[in-house]
Amino acid sequence: MAPPVDEDDPFEDQRANVDDPMRRLFAEYGRENSLAFVVGLLSSVVARLLDLIPPVLLTVAVDAIFLDERTFSLWFVPDAWVPGTQTGQLYLSTALIALAFFGGAAFHWSRNWGWNSFSQHIQHAVRTDTYDKMQRLNMDFFADKQTGEMMSILSNDVNRLERFLNDGMNSAFRLGVMVVGIAAILIYWNWQLAIVTLLVVPLIGYFTYRFIQTIQPKYADVRSSVGRVNSRLENNLGGIQVIKTSNTESFESDRVEDVSGDYFDANWDAIGTRIKFFPALRVMAGVGFVLTFLIGGVWVLTYQSTGAAPLFFSGSLTPGEFVGFIVFTQRFIWPMAQFGQIINMYQRAKASSARIFGLMDEPSRITEHPDADELVVDEGEVVYDDVTFGYDEEETIVEDVSFEVGGGETLALVGPTGAGKSTVLKLLLRMYDVDEGAIEVDGTDVRDVTIPSLRRAIGYVSQDTFMFYGTVAENIKYGSFGAAADEVVEAAKAAEAHGFISNLPEGYDTEIGERGVKLSGGQRQRLSIARAILKDPEILVLDEATSDVDTETEMLIQRSLDRLTEDRTTFSIAHRLSTIKDADTILVLEDGRVVERGGHEDLLAEDGLYAHLWGVQAGEIDELPEEFVERASRRASRTTVESESGDD
Repeated sequence: MAPPVDEDDPFEDQRANVDDPMRRLFAEYGRENSLAFVVGLLSSVVARLLDLIPPVLLTVAVDAIFLDERTFSLWFVPDAWVPGTQTGQLYLSTALIALAFFGGAAFHWSRNWGWNSFSQHIQHAVRTDTYDKMQRLNMDFFADKQTGEMMSILSNDVNRLERFLNDGMNSAFRLGVMVVGIAAILIYWNWQLAIVTLLVVPLIGYFTYRFIQTIQPKYADVRSSVGRVNSRLENNLGGIQVIKTSNTESFESDRVEDVSGDYFDANWDAIGTRIKFFPALRVMAGVGFVLTFLIGGVWVLTYQSTGAAPLFFSGSLTPGEFVGFIVFTQRFIWPMAQFGQIINMYQRAKASSARIFGLMDEPSRITEHPDADELVVDEGEVVYDDVTFGYDEEETIVEDVSFEVGGGETLALVGPTGAGKSTVLKLLLRMYDVDEGAIEVDGTDVRDVTIPSLRRAIGYVSQDTFMFYGTVAENIKYGSFGAAADEVVEAAKAAEAHGFISNLPEGYDTEIGERGVKLSGGQRQRLSIARAILKDPEILVLDEATSDVDTETEMLIQRSLDRLTEDRTTFSIAHRLSTIKDADTILVLEDGRVVERGGHEDLLAEDGLYAHLWGVQAGEIDELPEEFVERASRRASRTTVESESGDD
């Protein structure tokens, strides 16, 4: 049965479809680490059995050596090995106790090695598999989830699995051996008093069952609220500059306080249930100990004075057995109270594993055919044939788009914000798949080739330049990891980046901070272009590649781009129409449709949308027709799925 679903959990749908996540965890990851599991399990059994030997020897020693009420005999020691004198028996008992302690220490070490190895290897495998699956999901999945929520799975949920597989499993087998072993010994000594001692076990089991039913949905709430806290913190830290320049520290502090308060309420609700449960278990365990002490004590005293058992009991109870019962009852009852802790860890791990496997089972809209071939680009001809696409069934973003780009030609896409320009080119990269129509490269449908080979053939420079934490050189080489140092420098020169890089404190070895925070937007953009130049792709996509640079730098970059695009099939999106006026073909998009196409001069002569956009940038606003102004106003006020996702 799948764990209960929390309405606020962003992974609600994923969790609801996961059946028996813990069994699946052991089935998929436990087999690969079976040796460590077996070592941990067997060592746990042996170590705990050795822990039972000292109390057994104490019981026998009290009766046989100190009180002389029975013959010294142990079921795990041959009678021929038992000395005939009480002093010799004391020495033997001492040696066996010492052997049990030293042997127990050795098996405790191997037990810890086994469980830690088992849990750590599974933790590593689950985290890497989850990340690998996550990064291969469609872009629309990431549009619906916040970074902090996904970080919560990769960090908090995976760590909870490790804690259960190590501490929880370790404690569970320790408890199992102790309960079974002690119960067997107590029943062997005196089954009637053993029943008294074990009376509380069903009660503890019932309360534990009730605890599970109550705490399970509460932990789901806690996991969900942790994801929201992480998302808010990650979002705010990433936008710290905007917060400071907008003077909104108090506003953001209130928002963090709100999500932290939700986490506090959910966690405190779970804590309130937990802190009531565990003291209740201790009370029940205490009742078992008190009953054993009282009845056992009366039994010993009554038998010594009358030679008969008290009340409805029968048989004898020696002082040594009574001492053994007291010692074992403490070792038996108090560990039973820890059973709730194990269940507690298990429920947390179950909720976490449901989220993990729910994410792993997330279907991908982008699938690769098992027999897909590697893409080999010869001419670089790209054809869009009646392409239609929408992020969902309710709204179409791109509709009936058709065009051809010959090998080595440059195609520019222009249009107002929200026209679908970026989406059109993301379809070429298979960031999304077309709903209707087809996209072909040199006559081959992009859906019939392997995704890695397709994306290797295409260099993509986005307006949202992302830099990884590391050095300048590492960021330029990203995706071309085997490039030599001189190749990196040449790529930087071609992107007009070498000059500012040389002025950095450590040149190409300068650490640029998280997301390149130590660089300006224009510098990051030039590094992104250098990255594409180093990749040397057959097809180049420039999505507002000079949006974050000044006019002078744009002129320098444009020169490098002209060299880069020479004899290379190129797609270019630009709001600054001056950067694309020399393109072989210009497509004008509006509301996801191609409304004009042709060269710069031809489109100006048509006096259509392109000419009006050119007039806006030329400052000829007063000369624009009223119809164009009204349509622009409607577009600016309309909120679409595409504009929300940052595509235009």
